Order: sequence, then structure tokens, then C-alpha cells
Amino acid sequence: MSPHQHILDWLSDVASDLHAVRQDIHAHPELGFEENRTSALVAQSLRSWGYEVHTGIGQTGVVGVLRNGSGARKLGIRADMDALPIIENTGASYSSQHAGCMHACGHDGHTTMLLGAARYLAATRQFDGTLNLIFQPAEEGQGGAEAMLADGLLERFPCDALFGMHNMPGLPAGHLGLRVGPMMASQDLLTVTLEGVGGHGSMPHLTVDPLVAAASMVMALQTVVARNINAQEAAVDCRCVASGPGGQRDSPTSTVASEPACPGCERA
Repeated sequence: MSPHQHILDWLSDVASDLHAVRQDIHAHPELGFEENRTSALVAQSLRSWGYEVHTGIGQTGVVGVLRNGSGARKLGIRADMDALPIIENTGASYSSQHAGCMHACGHDGHTTMLLGAARYLAATRQFDGTLNLIFQPAEEGQGGAEAMLADGLLERFPCDALFGMHNMPGLPAGHLGLRVGPMMASQDLLTVTLEGVGGHGSMPHLTVDPLVAAASMVMALQTVVARNINAQEAAVDCRCVASGPGGQRDSPTSTVASEPACPGCERA
């Protein structure tokens, strides 16, 4: 018998509850620093299991504290809560009810996983010390972790060790991916603006077309990873959608956009 069979047995008893929580969060996605409903759900659940709950950390972040025994060690476990500005078209019965917003990165699952761990740890109390369960807002580029740190997260809730995890599509269910050192990519965001001279489509020779320059630039940037990064190191160059004046993504065929912007990121 697996030494963790008692955990699996407990999980099987509450699996339907956790599925319902995950589907509820998925149906009500919230963007970064707007996770008011999700934070309230998290806080209410933690309180019902006996946690000391702290809200409003980093605006919409939540921390649940549980102490057991006399141990001095402090363990932190972290999950993120925010969704993405994406239109959901999955057809799932629990699809997003918020137009233009979707849990497409799995943070609904991350939040549910930590809530499941919180419930198990509160029910079994098989630890000696302090648990700090951290529910972070605004992971998707808005600096939610930085906001929580600025609010004194680690001074108020010090941790001897701090753990987090992320879903990994393609990894079989029931498996964990571990390694020494960095596990997933960080990113640096940048926006390049190319200025041109607009004009009529019938007289392209009188224009300076920044779209052609942008197309050439995108292709050239692909060689950064291929020809400038050590082959033993991991890096990704990601180019996003170009936009014209006023943020429009499509320009009339009779005109040339004067300032297309090409946002993207470098991941290493």
C-alpha cells in the first residue's frame, strides 16, 4: 500500500467538493487586482476550517495562517488567483460567465489545489509549526507578488521555506515535475514603436510603411535565440500582435499605419 494512501482516500471523499469549487471559480474569472469574488470565496473557506485569515494584502491577496503544536518552523505555500482577458469558447458547462475573461492559465485549478491542501491540513493537523497559505492576485504581468511583498508579506508571515506549483499540460495526471534550480520561465516585457509616414494605398512610394519594417523586425528577432543564446541555455522569443494607431489591430487597406506597436516578451 502506498504510504500516501490515506491522503488519496481523504481526497476521494472530498473530490466532488473540490471539483465544484474549481468549476465555480472557472465560471467567475477575475482579472488581476479584481479578484474580489475569488478572494472572498478563499477567505470564507479558510475561516470555516479554522484558519486565521488576513485579506487585502497586495490589494486582493489573502493569507491563511494555521498553527499546530509547539514547533518553530514556518512553511509557506502559494497559489495564484487571477484570470486572463481571453474569450472562452470551450463549450464547457462551467464556461466563463464574464465576457472577455477566462481562466486559460489554470489559476482556478491552482486556487482549488491550495484550498484542498488547506482543508486536508486543517482536518488532519499532521504538522508541527505554522502554515502560511498565500493566495496571490495579479500574477499575469501586473505585479501581484510585488504588491504583496510591498505590504510586508514576508515580514508579517515569515517562512523558512516557501513552495508553489503550476499545472503543466502534457505531464500525466498524478505526476510532479521537479528539478534543481529554475523550473519555469521569467519574462521581460518590451514594446517597440515604429514611426512611418501614412498615405494613400494608390501611392505607396510616397509613404514610409512601418508594417514592412515591423515584419522584417519580427523575423530578425527570431534569430536572437537561434544565433545569440548559448544552446545549453533556455530562452524563448515571443512576438505578439501588432497594433496600429489608437490600438487598432487592423488598418484600412487604403492607408498605412503611422505608428504600429509590436509588444512582446523575452523569456529565459
